[in-house]
Amino acid sequence: MTDLITRRSALVKAGGFLGALVGVGRWRFGSTGEAQAAPVACVLTPEMTEGPYYISGEKLRRNITDGRPGAGLTLKLMVVDATTCRPIKNAAVDIWHADAGGVYSGFGSGASSRTFMRGIQKTDATGLARFRSVWPGWYQGRTVHIHVKVHVAGNVVHTGQLYFPDSLTDKVFRRRPYNHRPKRTTRNANDFVFAQGGKRSMLRVRKSGNAYVAAITMGVHRS
Repeated sequence: MTDLITRRSALVKAGGFLGALVGVGRWRFGSTGEAQAAPVACVLTPEMTEGPYYISGEKLRRNITDGRPGAGLTLKLMVVDATTCRPIKNAAVDIWHADAGGVYSGFGSGASSRTFMRGIQKTDATGLARFRSVWPGWYQGRTVHIHVKVHVAGNVVHTGQLYFPDSLTDKVFRRRPYNHRPKRTTRNANDFVFAQGGKRSMLRVRKSGNAYVAAITMGVHRS
């Protein structure tokens, strides 16, 4: 896995990134605890590398855990038109990330499965796609993150990564099964991908019992 990260780093340095001048909409949480859309800035969400662990043709499903352990995480990902700020219905939101042990399905020690922590959901009339997952673990060379692709009318209109506040990740990682591993090596501040616009791709996170709810609004072009 380290070798793949090293090669990806070289490609990033050679090719650069899109999104240096773009931003992201925000969410707020109402009195009921439900995520609500705050006024959205009509701007593009930063484009970021797909990374080496993408698998196409993932399952259309909400629960992507395959029963793997970890701190419960509900993801609320809204997709809006960056030009009009209107929600985009029936966009396919495609996510994948490492499990609590820092392992990707389909690769390395996770090669026996091609499904855990991977899935696709369609946005509803408000532009919202929901997932049930766990807080991702860390692996060498990267801060904690979630990969995302947005498809509209069969076309990929956004490829990016979503991030967590380090202070919250530190709290989660004191719990099992995360605390069975050595201290993570990379944080947001020294992650080579986060440096290319990660602050504009930060999830807004709140605690919900023993689990967490994370939300973000992603502005995209339809084509």
